[in-house]
Amino acid sequence: MRIGPQRIVCLTEETTEWLYLLGEEARIVGISGYTVRPRRAREEKPKVSAFLSAKIDKILTLQPDAVFGFSDLQADIAAALIRAGVQVTVFNQRSVDEIVSVLYQIAAMVGQAEQGLACLAAIRAELDAIAERASRFKRRPRVYFEEWDGPHISAIRWVSELITIAGGDDIFPELAVMPLGKDRIIADASTIIERAPDIIIGSLCGKKFRTDNVAARPGWQDVPAVRHAQVFEIKSADILQPGPAALTDGVAQLHRCFAQWEAQHA
Repeated sequence: MRIGPQRIVCLTEETTEWLYLLGEEARIVGISGYTVRPRRAREEKPKVSAFLSAKIDKILTLQPDAVFGFSDLQADIAAALIRAGVQVTVFNQRSVDEIVSVLYQIAAMVGQAEQGLACLAAIRAELDAIAERASRFKRRPRVYFEEWDGPHISAIRWVSELITIAGGDDIFPELAVMPLGKDRIIADASTIIERAPDIIIGSLCGKKFRTDNVAARPGWQDVPAVRHAQVFEIKSADILQPGPAALTDGVAQLHRCFAQWEAQHA
């Protein structure tokens, strides 16, 4: 007997990816247009939303018995669907622990609590293994993670935590605790220059991070990361979605980057 919701609309990518990993993709009847993980979801499922907007009428025609959303930014979408009588669950995970908790909740909702726990245990074990390898670094790179470039916005909390796990030090830890992007804006770019990151990583939702453009920013030529060509991109789908990708592919890419830097500076 299948328990839990049978017709799920996922307004963001991470819930879609997780349900596919659990083998419960048949329950999904609609997804975000930004979904790229897994790639086949784009071919199999109707796209019904962006991030800040959604096709409410189209969602209603799908007759979902559950809609999964993320953060206060989707509150208006959620309100419209609730008024139409749809059950909506909006998660608001901002840290690694909160991501794990939300993934477990979703697994339990679709009757896959045991499998969810097993998958999460494997993810935790790999995070611990990465942290153990990083603990052997003789030097840890100072890292500036750019979530947006105009204005400059630094890393959200789970990304900052993954930087630490992977062996780096976020140069804006005081901003990482701020849940909203507007509160992580770095108004004066000279602050970034002064904190002299050894590595710069960009990940922008909706557009490519141009590593060559960073060197052209006024005053950035003497930043260690620019001077030593340590400017990289991680695709937003791999690290800015608060779900499985960030805890697997995202942190692995961070760690490879930091390990290469450390090998050169040990």
